[in-house]
Amino acid sequence: MTGRAALRLGRLRRVTPEGRAGQPAEARGARPRRRGAQPKVVALGGGMGLSASLAALRRITGDLTAVVTVADDGGSSGRLRDELGVLPPGDLRKALAALCGDDDWGQTWARVIQHRFQSQGDLHEHAVGNLLIVALWEQLGDHVQALDLVGRLLGAQGRVLPMSAVPLELQALVKGHDPARPDEVDTVRGQATVALTPGEVQSVHVVPHDPPAVPEAVAAVRDADWVVLGPGSWFSSVIPHLLVPELLDALTETKARLVLSLNLAPQPGETDGFSPQRHLEVLARHAPKLALDVVLADEAAVPDRDSLTDAAKGFGAAVELAPVARTDGSPRHDPELLAAAYDRIFRMHGRIGPWR
Repeated sequence: MTGRAALRLGRLRRVTPEGRAGQPAEARGARPRRRGAQPKVVALGGGMGLSASLAALRRITGDLTAVVTVADDGGSSGRLRDELGVLPPGDLRKALAALCGDDDWGQTWARVIQHRFQSQGDLHEHAVGNLLIVALWEQLGDHVQALDLVGRLLGAQGRVLPMSAVPLELQALVKGHDPARPDEVDTVRGQATVALTPGEVQSVHVVPHDPPAVPEAVAAVRDADWVVLGPGSWFSSVIPHLLVPELLDALTETKARLVLSLNLAPQPGETDGFSPQRHLEVLARHAPKLALDVVLADEAAVPDRDSLTDAAKGFGAAVELAPVARTDGSPRHDPELLAAAYDRIFRMHGRIGPWR
């Protein structure tokens, strides 16, 4: 831990709701923490938000599983998906890269799988890791086995799983998608389009409407000590996990404690103008039975702490405020500061063991 992270760890503040309207882990009969053992942690999300969470979590536990959205339809992933009918590999690749160690082996392989070809031909902008993952899917015929093999090759400090066994199409109801008709609601199709929509996203759903979950992902959530949801693109990376019925059932029935990690800033287009509490409100509309234990937010990104606390009450959650952003002014998480915040949360709820 750097001196900066150590100093700021002590500044983590807890805002506890007066009442707990939801059913947090204690009410669900959470299993006691195993003295001396590392916590089993499952992180859900996609894209750079999930990568930030994984880069932090791998610093504090060796028992880490990423469950990744499979609705991406843009860039290299979209092209491979359209041409070969495979799951979009991009977010899975990013998660694997985030789990690579800080030694020469890990960082070299992280750079290799993230490398994109630059050419005037068909390989332009394809990521090496995407091609490797798809090749192994075709060779082995098994999504999970192939990703486990890539993880071993990279020396990844955790496991990466797709949330569903089939590629999903994200669809959103958007008010004002057409600026000429600001009061009309249109259906916008495709994750890449939803993420950049100029209108206000009302709700999202996936096609097929009842997608099969990957059994290993469901089992990981049910067996976890902690589940971390977010940060990330709210409608296109975070909420889609709640639209897979078997995965949502696991999240509502698990004895694990659940942490929701909020973004540092609204995302232009998708959540433009959203307050921190607004993020919780739309989450509740998509999964009204979901209970949370902790809502983690950067203290500088919460102008109205009382409103956020009130919104967290609906989930039965306490609010944890901590400095988790990089100091360069960019809306990105600092891996060590985020790790310190997660570790403090785990310790406050009984986890025993050193932060590494």
